Amino acid sequence: MYVAVKGGEAAIDNAHRLLADRRRGDRSVPALTLDQIAGQLALGVDRVMSEGSLYDRRLAALAIKQARGDLIEAIFLVRAYRATLPRFGYSEPVDTDAMVIERRISACFKDLPGGQLLGPTFDYTHRLLDAELDGDPQVAAGDRREAPKEAATRVADILGSEGLVEEDVELAGQAAPGDINHTPVEFPMSRAMRLQSLSRGDEGFLLALGYSTQRGYARSHPFAGEIRIGEVEVEFLVPELGFAVPLGRIQVTECQMVNQFKGSAKAPPQFTRGYGLVFGQSERKAMAMSLCDRALRAEELGEDIVAPPQDQEFVISHCDNVQATGFVEHLKLPHYVDFQAELDLVRTMRAEYAQRESTFRTDLQEAAE
Repeated sequence: MYVAVKGGEAAIDNAHRLLADRRRGDRSVPALTLDQIAGQLALGVDRVMSEGSLYDRRLAALAIKQARGDLIEAIFLVRAYRATLPRFGYSEPVDTDAMVIERRISACFKDLPGGQLLGPTFDYTHRLLDAELDGDPQVAAGDRREAPKEAATRVADILGSEGLVEEDVELAGQAAPGDINHTPVEFPMSRAMRLQSLSRGDEGFLLALGYSTQRGYARSHPFAGEIRIGEVEVEFLVPELGFAVPLGRIQVTECQMVNQFKGSAKAPPQFTRGYGLVFGQSERKAMAMSLCDRALRAEELGEDIVAPPQDQEFVISHCDNVQATGFVEHLKLPHYVDFQAELDLVRTMRAEYAQRESTFRTDLQEAAE
């Protein structure tokens, strides 16, 4: 039970003014611009876009600035704004085979058709603070490697040519995958609906679950089959024209994990797949998503559900950081009536306990005499 707080408008207004003052910080330091945030804090912007479910770098930068760098608060702001936007329809399925690749690696094969492209990554950096960044030196831009013009062969396709990995299910001709924004959550969920939820799920939560699968809390022995970062074209089918028109390009990160599978009565021993696709450069999130996706396929693959990452109701019901934040932070709201009721109950129970203790001691004393 919640109690409305009256007479607190002045205090709330003052809190907002104090927040704005703290957000601005030292006036002798130039204020951050949205271009600076979008360009220099790009990975934070990518996370806000991904988990906010809205691809707009400038709006994500604005949300980060408004939230004073609190990414979950920024995600909340983006989600709230997204809810005000009209929906004109659905884009066509994105063809990641035609991705203009900026980064592409595989932990399964050293030599890949098209080569391994390291791209911008922290993977090989020393985790030491770089004092030179404090002075903001002007660093000459390095040569930007031209992305391959032809589509790069996927690792899964290499394994598939030998029948060593499960077939990739085509969605053509199947029912529409559904939309988690319009469809109430019901379990069990289809894989398409689960992937939507995982794609905008909290990175830290999914990372912890993915890590747990590697430590034995699910049947998982994963290999990073392929991780790609690059731009894909988004198209929209215009009914009046009868064909799809391009809306523009967006940057995405795609991850395919390949996992061992001993086989079943219906399938021979082979590798199975876990999949992740998120906005921007967010490969940690895409990897964690693919690990969780594979774990959630336990029932489909005839495996025993023995760990939290395999329980879709547990994973999907708790992976959304906006929902989790709301439920945790609502504890800051007034609960005066609830607490007073609990307080009275505890006092009553303590009085009864004290009475029982007193009676028990009296009985013992009388028995001793």
